[in-house]
Formats: sequence, C-alpha cells, structure tokens
Amino acid sequence: MKVKRSLFILTFILSLSFSGTAQSTTLQAPPTQMKIMRFYPNPATSFINFNFQRSLNNTNYTLQIYNFMGKKVYDFKSLSENTRVELNDFYRGIYIFQLRDQNGIVVDSGKFQVIK
Repeated sequence: MKVKRSLFILTFILSLSFSGTAQSTTLQAPPTQMKIMRFYPNPATSFINFNFQRSLNNTNYTLQIYNFMGKKVYDFKSLSENTRVELNDFYRGIYIFQLRDQNGIVVDSGKFQVIK
C-alpha cells in the first residue's frame, strides 16, 4: 500500500514538473509567393493554356516544358498574355513548366498532367 502511494506521489510530482516546462510553439506557414502564371485545364488532353496573372513585359520571358525524366520537350521564346500549347506531340504523363526571365532565372514553375 505504501509503495503504491509513493509511486502515485512520485508520478504526480514528475507530471507537474514536465507540464511546467512545456513551451507552446506556433507554427507559421512560409510566405507564399505570388504566382505569375495560371495554367488550365489540368489534367489536359489536347491543349493547355498559360495566362500571365500580372502585366509583365512578356517578351523578356521564356516558357520551357520538361517531361518527367527532365528532358526539355518545348521552348517558347516569345510569349503572349495568353499562350496556348497544343499537346498533339506530348505523351501521356506529368510535365513540368518553368517560366524564366531574360537572365535565365526561374520566376515561376509548376506541373501539369497530360491524359490521352
């Protein structure tokens, strides 16, 4: 009986000491970056549209599309505000696009799926 009571008291004291040292932490989401391009439909079958969300000098940007193996399959040098990509020569699968500025820096990227 004394052992159970001593064990209970010890457990109680330990729980008080640990609860007093617990710190609350607030998780903050990383800052979100404004997307420059919007693309649709996703998944795509015969075409995909890329639209600039903000007005930019579109001639200074390049849109590159890579297959999931990392091979560049398409490269657009001059973009309009609404660019449509025909997917006739694309195989079924996941593709990654990168929007690059005139210095070659990736300013936006994403992925889309082609289903046929």
